[in-house]
Amino acid sequence: MEEIYTRLTEIFREVFDNPDIHLKPEITADDIEEWDSMTHMNLIMMIEVRFGIEFDQMEVLRFENVGDLAQAISSKTV
Repeated sequence: MEEIYTRLTEIFREVFDNPDIHLKPEITADDIEEWDSMTHMNLIMMIEVRFGIEFDQMEVLRFENVGDLAQAISSKTV
C-alpha cells in the first residue's frame, strides 16, 4: 500500500500543482483548497491512466477520503 500512496502523492502534486502535498488516508477534498469538481475529474482520470485501471461512476461517488481511493486502487491492481 505504501507504493500506492507514493504514486498517488506524485499524482496529487501534479494535478494540484502543489509539491507540499503529503497524503494520509483521512485526507478529503475539504483538506485541499484547490480540490473542486473539475480537478476531481482530472485527478480520477490521471489515476486511471497512471495505474492502468478504471473506476465506474458508483465507485467514484463512494470515495470519502484518500484511504478509500487507495483501497480501491489496491483492489484493482492486485
